[in-house]
Amino acid sequence: MKHLSSALALTLLLVASCATAPSGPSADPLPSWNDGPSKQAIVEFVTAVTREGGPGFVPPGERVATFDNDGTLWAEQPVYFQLLFALDRVEDLAGDHPEWKTTEPFQSALAGDVKGVMATGMGGLGKLLAASHAEVTAEEFATSVDAWLATASHPQTGQRYDQMVYAPMLELLGYLRANGFKTFIVSGGGVDFMRVFAERVYGIPPEQVVGSSLAAGFEMRDGVPTIVKHGEGLFVDDKEGKPVGIHQHIGRRPILAAGNSDGDLQMLQYTTVPRDPSDTTPRLGLIVHHTDADREWAYDRDSSVGKLAGALDEADQRGWTVVDMQRDWRVVFPR
Repeated sequence: MKHLSSALALTLLLVASCATAPSGPSADPLPSWNDGPSKQAIVEFVTAVTREGGPGFVPPGERVATFDNDGTLWAEQPVYFQLLFALDRVEDLAGDHPEWKTTEPFQSALAGDVKGVMATGMGGLGKLLAASHAEVTAEEFATSVDAWLATASHPQTGQRYDQMVYAPMLELLGYLRANGFKTFIVSGGGVDFMRVFAERVYGIPPEQVVGSSLAAGFEMRDGVPTIVKHGEGLFVDDKEGKPVGIHQHIGRRPILAAGNSDGDLQMLQYTTVPRDPSDTTPRLGLIVHHTDADREWAYDRDSSVGKLAGALDEADQRGWTVVDMQRDWRVVFPR
């Protein structure tokens, strides 16, 4: 998992081109999207909320868009990438912990047995995350994530993990920002993990990343102000936690939410369901449906990662746009 290629220059150019592309009627704001109902729904929504004097106009300060990360902005198979980071981190630290060789979940982790790790349940995963994410300073943790992203590679594609981002979603982020939106990540992934790469890869600054988190404390170490990550106080920014995270960290209800799994269901409901009959603000819910086994993976209802069942059933009722990856995306990953 630790041998990789160069940085995402092409991806950054793609984001920049979306943000600076000419806005005339002949310019295609989403060139990696095939023409069809999904692209049409996005363009019509953005047009409606940005047309001054129109019935759907939303002031720029209220144009908040939230995006899940795993499976929505970058890939998530065969397991969440942050778990792979944790496994590699445990391997790096194992020399200081000989007891891990005979103790679960570390024994399975050191053997590269992901199924064995998952079989230890939430208790085992909690131990693994505490060992790989806690009792370090925020700077030390960020350095370890940055080094991993620069060297680790996906076990199936051989690509660096931050190369496995979705070109159409990068375009969508740029298109929204060019039209006065503020874009946020709201993900079950660790907030400190995502903040390391979110601005470089997605153009989303760290203060606009909401995620799961452990407790942290402040210390003066040798006269230097220091944040230390601890192993308790876990907040899980998933399912019901996503609207709570939005409320606590953003303080404004989104008008667009994008996800790919049942973990995003409550965020989609919170964003799109009117609070009362007077709420006529245009709202858009997007679900990225993984239907492309040739260019990515095909999975939904029966998947152990990114399960999509309840949200898919509710999509028609709510009028959410289900993005069919095979049908709607001209390309999947940046070329």
